[in-house]
Amino acid sequence: MTNTIADIEKAEVILITGSNTTENHPVLSAYVKRAVTLKGAKLIVVDPRRIKITDFAQQWLRPNLGTDVAWINGMMHVIIKESLYDVRYVESRTEGFEQLKETVEKYTPDFVESVTGIPAEQLQRAARMYANARPGSILYCMGITQHTSGTDNVKSLANLAMLCGNVGIEGGGVNPLRGQNNVQGACDMGGLPNVYSGYQSVSDIASRQKMEQAWAVSDLPDTPGLKVTEMIPRAHDGSLKALYVVGENPLVSDPDLNHTEEGFEKLDFLVVQDIFLTETAKKADVVLPSTCYAEKDGTFTNTERRVQRVRKAVDAPGEAWDDWKIICEVAGRMGYSMNYENSEEIMKEIARVTPSYAGITYERIKRSGLHWPCPNTEHPGTPILHVDRFTRGRGLFHAIDYNPPAEVTDEEYPMYLTTGRLLYQYHSGTMSMKSDGLNERAPESFVEISPRDAKRYGLENGSLAEVISRRGKIRVKIKISPKAVDGTVFIPFHYAIAAANRLTNAKLDPVSGIPEYKVCAVQLSKAA
Repeated sequence: MTNTIADIEKAEVILITGSNTTENHPVLSAYVKRAVTLKGAKLIVVDPRRIKITDFAQQWLRPNLGTDVAWINGMMHVIIKESLYDVRYVESRTEGFEQLKETVEKYTPDFVESVTGIPAEQLQRAARMYANARPGSILYCMGITQHTSGTDNVKSLANLAMLCGNVGIEGGGVNPLRGQNNVQGACDMGGLPNVYSGYQSVSDIASRQKMEQAWAVSDLPDTPGLKVTEMIPRAHDGSLKALYVVGENPLVSDPDLNHTEEGFEKLDFLVVQDIFLTETAKKADVVLPSTCYAEKDGTFTNTERRVQRVRKAVDAPGEAWDDWKIICEVAGRMGYSMNYENSEEIMKEIARVTPSYAGITYERIKRSGLHWPCPNTEHPGTPILHVDRFTRGRGLFHAIDYNPPAEVTDEEYPMYLTTGRLLYQYHSGTMSMKSDGLNERAPESFVEISPRDAKRYGLENGSLAEVISRRGKIRVKIKISPKAVDGTVFIPFHYAIAAANRLTNAKLDPVSGIPEYKVCAVQLSKAA
């Protein structure tokens, strides 16, 4: 997030898109609700489903799946045409405006309606509402990123925020809501194939030499490794022989699960390090039991870039070790000694080699976390990014055209499927499905369908249906719901039985490598 969670309550207008906020981020959604009900903020929600947060919205736009660039360009068309944008901000702090203006010229409200299904007058009202209220906060989640156009979607939202001068100010910003508690921290620590910690590129000679010196090694690679979504195809074709999976359950969470399972079967060696025996761990040659959050010391970095302490509350069961101890032991047995006394010693090394974390110490975050970048121990942290200038100097507008999803409906597969999460289950259920209370509230998978589509296909609430895509099929219970839109069904992805990801498309965003979980074509019929 460019801004803090608390900043949401300082916004005059909040735009939420691609986020079922009340179910996926229930604590954060309370800030949105307070901003609207107690502080007079205006809320715009853009989502194909009638999710709970729409009850608080002044404007709810319901786009066709995978058309985000089109409606964002359409809003910018209206804002530019009606001279509602922040001219001073655009001229003093950005570049590329003329190219953006030229690109969005064709995205008239009528044209956008023909692509997205959003009525022209609704698009115009939402554009005016966002542009006329300052500051404005944009919140988004995986409904924006999990597309083959995910990178373009995020850049388009950044365009919209900069156009209205909403970056670098209190109550504004472009704010991704992370899907898991330490996703931000994992990325910050170099859990990506092309960077070291703090997003220092592996191709940068100075960064590479610094890491070589810190780790007493030579000849670190100067080319990126594989993205996680590139590994399974390599396993499938035999060029990737071994896989070490830490805290992940890809045999539920990866797209096109039939293909994923085949890839895992072809591996020569699989290691899984986790807190429970997941569906993936059951396939492993070696399972390394690790500790959960309450059984270890360390830090998490949350969605607002706040680095926070985690303290051990209970002893770990059995032979479970801290993740860092397991990794150090494996490294030692492979010939590279990694000796740390405790997690604080690791944090000191992080600060030495990571400029954005250089001022963060256990003592400083003893009671309250710090937002990175925090370049030295006197620095108070940076709750809001890009206040005076962007990292590159001027903010760059990206002129982006709309491209349709990788898969569209046809006569054989006439319905769209989108996937997501439920309030009462979490990710692949590794932890939440150990709770009887949560399982009672959300015991099994279902397919959410509109009343009209249910009638059209002769489906009754609670009956079994067969859902088939070009990649697989599942049998799942029907849930007729006013949340659903005609022509589109929704299936939660948590469940290994009737797994939604047997159906989803593994086509990737060309930049980020994220799969298109949110759009695929399916057929629906009454189960035999």
